[in-house]
Amino acid sequence: MSDDAVAELLRSNSPLVLIEASAGCGKTYQGAAYAKDIAGTMGRGRLLILTHTHAACGVFADRTKNAGTGVEIKTIDALIGQIATAYHKSLGLPASLTSWAWQNGGEGFDIMSAKVAVFLAAQPMVVNALARRYPVIICDEHQDSTADQHSVVMALHTGGALLRIFGDPMQRIYGQKTDKAARVDQQRWEALKQSAAYGTLDHPHRWKDGCPDLGKWVLDARAALESGQPIDLTAAPPKSLRLFTADNISQSRDGYQLSASHRKPIDAHVREQRQLMVLAPHNPLVGALHAFWNRSIPIWEGHTRDALAALVNVTQAKSGDASALAGALLGFVGNVAVGFSPSSHGDRFMKEVKEGCTRKTTGKPANIQTMARAIIERPSHIGVAAALDIMRSLVEKKGAGFDDIKIDHRTEFRDAIRIGQFADAQEGFAEIARKRSYARPSPPARVLSSIHKAKGLECDHAMIVGCDKAQFSGSLYARCRMYVALSRAKKSLTLVLPTMNSSPLFKVQ
Repeated sequence: MSDDAVAELLRSNSPLVLIEASAGCGKTYQGAAYAKDIAGTMGRGRLLILTHTHAACGVFADRTKNAGTGVEIKTIDALIGQIATAYHKSLGLPASLTSWAWQNGGEGFDIMSAKVAVFLAAQPMVVNALARRYPVIICDEHQDSTADQHSVVMALHTGGALLRIFGDPMQRIYGQKTDKAARVDQQRWEALKQSAAYGTLDHPHRWKDGCPDLGKWVLDARAALESGQPIDLTAAPPKSLRLFTADNISQSRDGYQLSASHRKPIDAHVREQRQLMVLAPHNPLVGALHAFWNRSIPIWEGHTRDALAALVNVTQAKSGDASALAGALLGFVGNVAVGFSPSSHGDRFMKEVKEGCTRKTTGKPANIQTMARAIIERPSHIGVAAALDIMRSLVEKKGAGFDDIKIDHRTEFRDAIRIGQFADAQEGFAEIARKRSYARPSPPARVLSSIHKAKGLECDHAMIVGCDKAQFSGSLYARCRMYVALSRAKKSLTLVLPTMNSSPLFKVQ
């Protein structure tokens, strides 16, 4: 379908339009252009753009910055949280939901979504009020919506809001990982297509000013993945696609180590790139690669602060319990830094807290005791933040016993210290999250990222590490995750492939 035809369809009177768009084929451009055209025509209402990542919020904000106040951009979780906060008593939810939602790995978001979906189905007056506030809604990457998130959006549509939905089933990486769950989501997507005015975008705009041949190759790779076939790497690849062979020989499950012969050309390639996004399938490998390159390439932390949210929840629940707070600090530090292990620091730290820092010490034990004393004196989030600030200072000054500690997630660590500036930990977390949402930071030129956190971003040059069978099986989820990774780069793409246990997603011989 031509770009002009899609633009015309979006601006039609159809109450529901669904546009299926491959990565880099103009989805964001079309959505933003439509938003700018419509924003000034709705009277008191606002056009609402719903995304699934804060990175996508940032891209839409940049593309619609001249639209004035007529456009509101937020994640779908933020919209649901807004409704849940307003009606938290009716929903049986706590008044402060920002950090609560991150409990147990983020299950709070699912709880909120389920409760809000049921609530809206029974409250047409609330639905109608929301639809008047947001008479036109653009849903970005809607294939990642859960059934409850989809129900919330469709409730607003029932209340009178026009819907313009963009998505690509081949970029579904936020749902459950099983093939069964993926097929259920696909069936919901197909049913939505049947009820909507439908169009497609398939021209590779992302690569127009980079490498058009790479764009064509990515679309061909998408077609292969979608049909269940491997990507053929034996055929002549575009000049901007580079292949390296390397086997991870680390004895550690979450480590990364290469032989000298495998490492040398990869290191040379990394040094040559002034801009490079190195993508890995999961966070432990991101951390291992951070150490592999001697922490010379920073980790893209994105918007979410999972470890900080868990820390805030414990400090709120266990205020006054110094031992519980000390344990929460150790768990947090274990997620954002290396070198502060139970055997090296943690056991002594816990002992000092439990015994009240009564022994006279020097050197490393004294430094650990100083941290422990901060929590004993203020057994709350304020004391935890103070202990972390002491740790930060000791690491920076290479204090005794702290010279080998490395803080990998520096932003999250700093945010944990900032929590101590607020009288209430939950309020502090909410304020920090709010500022992050509006700041919408971008990754540095050279960066390490998980594929999930890179979704919604694009770069000139990307390299994918960990292309083995364990990381990329033949499942539908693995195919989608691989496609998201392949489609980030505009100018060049590098794949690091193992010689053994290679992913079935590639045909290498």
